[in-house]
Amino acid sequence: MARRDPAATKARIVEAASGLFYARGIRAVGVDAIAAEAGVTKRTMYKHFDSKDALVAAYLETRNEPVLAGLIAAATEAEGDVADRIAAMFAGFADRASNPSWQGCPFARAASELRDDDAAEPVRIAGTHKHTFEHWLQTQLAEAAVAEPETVARQLMVLLDGCITQILIHRDPAYAAATAEAARCLIRARMGEGDA
Repeated sequence: MARRDPAATKARIVEAASGLFYARGIRAVGVDAIAAEAGVTKRTMYKHFDSKDALVAAYLETRNEPVLAGLIAAATEAEGDVADRIAAMFAGFADRASNPSWQGCPFARAASELRDDDAAEPVRIAGTHKHTFEHWLQTQLAEAAVAEPETVARQLMVLLDGCITQILIHRDPAYAAATAEAARCLIRARMGEGDA
């Protein structure tokens, strides 16, 4: 009988949990469903993760880099000035939202679901993810001499999460185009003021 690779088993559990958490929500998915999806016993699952919160934290950690990379790529691969590039990132949500499996931002959803629980680590990971992207926006804006880049980056974060929320509520990707234009206007209004 071949010996199982513990790292592969752990990765399979995280992959199973990730799919279920993103599709159904964290609170809606029990450990029995995760174990069944991963093809392991609950005992094996708890051998790798001592709690559901630990598994939620692993799920968010595996989503962190791909989500950040996708957002950054959408902005940096676009043409034009910083306003056009960041607007392109928002416009890109229309394509994602047209996929029926798209359920929005896993970090905002996790923080919302777990805020009243004792799940401090998953909420911390979600906050760090959002802060990291806000800092990236702030850096892009500062390099383009946009006035008050910290404030504008925060405003863009509000637009980002508002856009995702509106698309999820209404299942209407047109909110992406509206938010892209709002972001472009917001940034352009502050361009050239950063060196004043």
